[in-house]
Amino acid sequence: MPASDQAPHTPSPQGRAQHPDSSPSAERPKPLHLALNSVFERVRSLKDGEVASYIPELARENPDQMGIALASVRGTTHEMGDSAAEFTIQSVSKPFVFALALEQLGLAEVTTHVGLEPSGEPFNAISLEEASGRPLNPMINAGAIVTTSLITGDTAADKFEVIRRGLSAFAGRTLTVDEAVFESEVETGDRNRALAYLAKSAGTLASSAEVATRAYFRQCAMGVNARDLAIMAATLAGGGVNPITRERVVSENVARWTMAVMTSCGMYDASGEWLVRVGLPAKSGVGGGIVALQPEQFGIGTFSPRLNDRGNSVRGVAMLEELSQRFGLHMLEHRAEPLSPIGEISRAGDSADDDVSAHLRGDLKFGDAEHVLTELLPELESGGTLTLDFGAVTRVGAPAARLFRWAEAGARPTDAGKRRLVLHDPEHVLGD
Repeated sequence: MPASDQAPHTPSPQGRAQHPDSSPSAERPKPLHLALNSVFERVRSLKDGEVASYIPELARENPDQMGIALASVRGTTHEMGDSAAEFTIQSVSKPFVFALALEQLGLAEVTTHVGLEPSGEPFNAISLEEASGRPLNPMINAGAIVTTSLITGDTAADKFEVIRRGLSAFAGRTLTVDEAVFESEVETGDRNRALAYLAKSAGTLASSAEVATRAYFRQCAMGVNARDLAIMAATLAGGGVNPITRERVVSENVARWTMAVMTSCGMYDASGEWLVRVGLPAKSGVGGGIVALQPEQFGIGTFSPRLNDRGNSVRGVAMLEELSQRFGLHMLEHRAEPLSPIGEISRAGDSADDDVSAHLRGDLKFGDAEHVLTELLPELESGGTLTLDFGAVTRVGAPAARLFRWAEAGARPTDAGKRRLVLHDPEHVLGD
């Protein structure tokens, strides 16, 4: 887990897009600005909900603030409204700390301490499995406190420093703690301490209750803005690589496991409805932030302090629901007929048994490999050689590459010893 501290970024002006190598005055792409603005203006009038007050410092937030940012996995950011306004990350930290624990210990070890199932209960519910004593998932408070206890370090300060550096790597800049909010969390955190003691008595907490909760309180009090959240989400969406710094923060497996838990558990007891209406892996926090993402495409961060009765930002939920429905962002959205991965097909002559070359294209996954092999392997029956040319292919997923290699190994040579299936891979996209 890389843990470098980056220099603080300078937030872009309202409504402006930035590329990692561009000046702040770069022209913004108007279509993205119009898309965000159309959603922003539609939601701005919502006044429902209340600012969180059970942590006194959070009650001081200006309830009318609202910001949104989108970061692509290619490193472009787009922002609107109060995207630079700082607030505390609160429970939005949970998936990222879970990812850090997974990176350190692996899935098997982490899941001996915390489960992966939706709780169907509020964020601060007492949700421990009767048989194992594990919290049901790492997105509720009980599970997050256990996850924090798993982070390397003997003291709360040691654990928090690992977390701070890790979350800073996700955000691409150095994050700091709002000390006033931290003290407020400490003063009002008895329920979280009770959850920690229950987990300790069940044998799933990996430190003392005091160490775990103190590190957890500091974790929740870290200051972020909507742009930070968008970049953090885009880091997961990009398979663990920060799109701005290009630093690998966590492995692809860890990013995938984390996004999976966000999908099923990230919005607490509203997770099922969220999946139907919005369809993006997400995580909310009582500081007013929500982080959401589309795997392999982008991350989104929203900020608006008024919360509904489930602890989710009213206008943040509305913005993301509107974006998903108006622009087809639901991850289960039905797509039009995809572009065939098979491009030009050429024959060496006019005979049916002549050699055939097929030029493949695009980003090939398991389904694409199945399509290519189903369509083209019958060519081998004619007696010629089939060449699959990967020169125009941008990437081949590991399962797809495995199918192509199996097909190559299973294609018997001709009587003259000539190869029947040739994989022409000039850019080595199939790997070794």
